[in-house]
Amino acid sequence: MQKTIDTPNARRVMEAGGLRGAAVIGQPGGWAVMLKIGTQETPLGTQRTDKPRVWASLDTCIQYLRDELGIVRIDGIDARNYSAASVHRPRRPDAAAQMRRAHEAAAHDAWFRAQVQASIDDPRPSVPDDQARATFASRKSAIKQAAR
Repeated sequence: MQKTIDTPNARRVMEAGGLRGAAVIGQPGGWAVMLKIGTQETPLGTQRTDKPRVWASLDTCIQYLRDELGIVRIDGIDARNYSAASVHRPRRPDAAAQMRRAHEAAAHDAWFRAQVQASIDDPRPSVPDDQARATFASRKSAIKQAAR
């Protein structure tokens, strides 16, 4: 099995000017990337394993190369071995729940920040703490009286 290079190391090679080219290669289930570093061709791999990274979508693969590595010119696309049939990838049911929680937390954070900013921007004068406590104590007392 050929040794791969992960994105952080590929980025460093790119920044140092050591990247001589990139090609997108069709695989069963998606697209992989071969980087030409010096005279060697090295597959772009995943960060935690030494396996080549495979994208299901060619668009996503190219966008990743552009956005993550700054590669805007691809030497070629070889679709000979490409097939849309997905290769077995272990399902991660926990990942969907984790992403849902992250999106909910981000939405709550945005809502909370908007509430705080609205309070900061409110042109009405501030109410002293002792006055606010007295007002709410009298409201609470009135509610208790009405409940009897």
